[in-house]
Amino acid sequence: MADGAANMAVEHVGGATTVAAERLRSFLERVERLEEEKQTIAGDIKEVFAEAKGEGYDTKTLRKIIRLRKMDKAKREEEEALLDLYLSALGE
Repeated sequence: MADGAANMAVEHVGGATTVAAERLRSFLERVERLEEEKQTIAGDIKEVFAEAKGEGYDTKTLRKIIRLRKMDKAKREEEEALLDLYLSALGE
């Protein structure tokens, strides 16, 4: 942490301590709310995968497809080419 930021949080001149404490509390509360939202979303995702599994889909494959779809097309093609090359080198 930069010295200026550390000093600002513990300054006792005038209302600086109050302002720094309120700002710090604001950051912490925002992160806490986002953590709660993240847990809710993770639970929702888990439910969707459970539903897909219940209908016979392989969730491991679904997760891999999601990971691949997030990738840039060129990067994905490069990864697939390397995978094919390595498997070919192994006689697979």
